[in-house]
Amino acid sequence: MRLGELREFSKVGFMISAITEVRVRYQETDQMGVVYHGNYFTWFESARIELLDQMECSYQELEKGGYLLPVLTCEARFIKPAKFDDRLQVTALIKTSPVARIEIFYEVKRNEELLAKGATSHAFVNEEGKLIKPPIDFLDKAKKHFLYSPND
Repeated sequence: MRLGELREFSKVGFMISAITEVRVRYQETDQMGVVYHGNYFTWFESARIELLDQMECSYQELEKGGYLLPVLTCEARFIKPAKFDDRLQVTALIKTSPVARIEIFYEVKRNEELLAKGATSHAFVNEEGKLIKPPIDFLDKAKKHFLYSPND
């Protein structure tokens, strides 16, 4: 699914999601008084870490097991600006049960107002950078978070 096709998360029948709260710091804004675009990717990462924690598959534990999850692609669409001291909610969502590649979608909201949306894709690699299969434990934990799978 491309970023332009991202729909409201609440309409998805199966998913894994997590919400992270962000308070915009002054240093995250630019001369125009709006959040610098690069900061959104930092917020996406924070939400992604929370998502993995909620799955009981923390980044730290994956790395201890020799599994790394580099970003393969990332994109963002900015709809409305965030400003200093805004309280934001960053939602990370996995819509389909991961296999070799993980696609994560993001929304940044101020209350109910959509400010930005984005997506990243990741693959499991070992410490030498070679593509590897995800750990079975990760796949089992991911499956239990889905209400149903389109492959069932």
